[in-house]
Amino acid sequence: MPRSVNSVASRARRKKVLKRVKGFWGIRKSTISTAKYALDRAYQHAYVGRKLKKRNYRSLWITRINAAVREEGMTYKSFIHKIQQANIGLNRKTLADLAGNHPETFREIVKQVA
Repeated sequence: MPRSVNSVASRARRKKVLKRVKGFWGIRKSTISTAKYALDRAYQHAYVGRKLKKRNYRSLWITRINAAVREEGMTYKSFIHKIQQANIGLNRKTLADLAGNHPETFREIVKQVA
């Protein structure tokens, strides 16, 4: 009995990989073995990048809050401490948005906790 290889599924798997590496540079976009390796590495970097993005945004929010709070004569550390003591349930993302887009509301929050 002849060996069955299911070339339809094999071709589909290869096409799927090659479709995803479209735009890669050199042999990494055309040879299946290097394309699979390059794709694995790309997925690893993408995973790490999603985590770094969250870290970078939090750092940006802290910088914006710090700049706005220093205009009011307070430090970031003391402001966050007083916010937590006053049980104000605003996170850093919201506070940074208020500091940038609604400075009068942010000043009221600073006065409330000061």
